[in-house]
Amino acid sequence: MNEQKTVLQLAQALSGQWTVPLLLAMAPCRGRFSPLQKTLGITPARLSDNLWRLEANGLLVRLSAQERRHPALPEYVLTEEGERLREAALVLQATEQRLGLGRLSAQAWNMPLLLALHCGRERFQQIGKALDPVTPRMLSARLESFQQLGTIQRELEAEPRPTFLYHLQAQAQARAPVGQFADGLESLV
Repeated sequence: MNEQKTVLQLAQALSGQWTVPLLLAMAPCRGRFSPLQKTLGITPARLSDNLWRLEANGLLVRLSAQERRHPALPEYVLTEEGERLREAALVLQATEQRLGLGRLSAQAWNMPLLLALHCGRERFQQIGKALDPVTPRMLSARLESFQQLGTIQRELEAEPRPTFLYHLQAQAQARAPVGQFADGLESLV
């Protein structure tokens, strides 16, 4: 159970429009600000905000002026935890390609939701508890969007009291990639 929680937390750490692209661009750009900005096509302010957030979360370190190739140009390196998250980002990127639904990680809770369903959470309350601190409104929105994509099926269970159950659709070809994603993240935990 703790391993599943850790996998869900790892998937949530990868959520966000720029998290995965930034982690994957760090090595080719050697952590330099300008090459990162050009590679990602991101504004300087947005890049600074995201780098600051990753630094605050302990995923990268800003090099001092003495450690940089050029003292006036900012450079960053991934920490050990950042490297682990970069490996997870590679697994996530491969999963998104297999699913064929675009960059799901660009929106919060998408990949953790699919993992929660893969782990057997099928009731709204179970999913919400697994994804704590997701709000009911956000969870409803994500479930609805995946239903519209045909990735999730919702069915009514009438007994003992009416409730909806949510499942990954087998015919949507989502089960295998999500299972491989879970296995890939478990190997990194």
